[in-house]
Amino acid sequence: QVHLVESGGGLVQAGGSLRLSCAASGRTFSRFRMGWFRQAPGKEREFVATINWSGNSTTYADSVKGRFTISRDNAKNTVYLQMNSLKPEATAFYYCAGGGWGTSSYEYDYWGQGTQVTVSS
Repeated sequence: QVHLVESGGGLVQAGGSLRLSCAASGRTFSRFRMGWFRQAPGKEREFVATINWSGNSTTYADSVKGRFTISRDNAKNTVYLQMNSLKPEATAFYYCAGGGWGTSSYEYDYWGQGTQVTVSS
């Protein structure tokens, strides 16, 4: 079992940056592929980024490629999402997910409670 807790969300102006963190409990964290998803009001949950267990393979949604970076520190049981050059359309609840294998939300077994990111124009 893995328990995930996100932090780092908040209000930022367009063009600004935020760094989200996801702290995981459980000794098997380092074995899991981890991902970030987001959900805006009235929209489906969408894939943002994913990283493999070792951190040497990452995949990004086209909408964030080149601006967002996913990383992990297995010694700290934490995965990060660095978000730069934020746009108002990035406003959403951001969720950390673990135990999956791809870019679809249904593939992931474990979810955090989410953290709100609001980007003002």
